[in-house]
Amino acid sequence: MLFALKVTQIVIAVLLMGLILIQSKGVGLGSTFGGGEVYFARRGAEKILFVFTIVISILFITSSVVNVWLN
Repeated sequence: MLFALKVTQIVIAVLLMGLILIQSKGVGLGSTFGGGEVYFARRGAEKILFVFTIVISILFITSSVVNVWLN
């Protein structure tokens, strides 16, 4: 069971990294440090991607806590 949990955690981590990289695709370095637009509304696929990233991050945190609890 521990092996399956660790493999699942690795898959979730890779998926989470990919989702984060896809989201920051059009963002320049200036807006990373506070420049650019202050707020913009997410619409369509960008909103779905944002919500999916939140769900995957919650799954990653949960699997990390379970992994620590079982070891």
